[in-house]
Amino acid sequence: MEKKPIDLGLTALDELFMTDEGRRENKLPRIHDIPIELIDDFPGHPYKVRIDEDMEQLVESIRTNGIITPVTLRKKPDGRYEIVSGHRRKKACELAGMKTVKSEIREMTRDEAIILMVESNLQRSTILPSEKAFSYKMRLEAMNRQGRRDPTSAPVGQKLSREVLAEQTGDSHSQIQRYIRLTNLLPGLLELVDEGKIALRPAVELSYLTESEQRDLLETIGYEDATPSLGQAIKMRDFSKAGKLNADVILSIMCEQKPNQKEKISFHSEKLKPYLPKNISPKQTEEYILKALEYYQRYRERMKERGDR
Repeated sequence: MEKKPIDLGLTALDELFMTDEGRRENKLPRIHDIPIELIDDFPGHPYKVRIDEDMEQLVESIRTNGIITPVTLRKKPDGRYEIVSGHRRKKACELAGMKTVKSEIREMTRDEAIILMVESNLQRSTILPSEKAFSYKMRLEAMNRQGRRDPTSAPVGQKLSREVLAEQTGDSHSQIQRYIRLTNLLPGLLELVDEGKIALRPAVELSYLTESEQRDLLETIGYEDATPSLGQAIKMRDFSKAGKLNADVILSIMCEQKPNQKEKISFHSEKLKPYLPKNISPKQTEEYILKALEYYQRYRERMKERGDR
């Protein structure tokens, strides 16, 4: 599907260097130097601001050339400002040692700000599944509050919220719904999805588990050092729906051999606890058990030598 261009409302380069008089003549918004200490992050902002190589390049560019595209702010009732677009640029200005940031201040409702915030991040080269999940949810809820809540009441020719979002993102209606389901995952499981250790489809199935069941699954993943396949995730959802999913069932499902997977030996954590030191990590547990087995093997060899004498 060909994506339609999105008007992000960002200031063009030639507009940035206009004088205030020129801006008034062209009815353009003024650019202000706002102290960074007066700017707050957008509530529930779903996009992570990563300190990576791209950020380092942005910081260096700002040190050399200044900020090219101003951030977009919304004034709050208490006189402070809420950043709508430009969280990475604001952070880069902080890292560059700047005290103020060039800003365009807009009057907009909270829902209008949410929609602009999501749209302005759609051009990112990399968007994590968790970022899509929460931004899609926020965007659709904001659009629904603006009068598109009931699909049956939409006028002929008016596109529904999800259709608009599908056109803008390139994700299908069903794919958008899958991403939104991820908002029901515990942070630990969602992090595994972002890291690529759990694929999208299994993650969607796991999103139907209760919080308690998800916590049991996270613990099992830690000890087993493995994540569920789609088939295993579907089986867990079925057991959960029937009210029969618990830690032992999760362990049993996780221990099932996957295609092209070698057989592995597993132990439930509760059975090991009496023999392990307190506050020991999963990695330390593995090392502790291996060392114990080494000592036991040496003991058996000594006993065998004594028997042979």
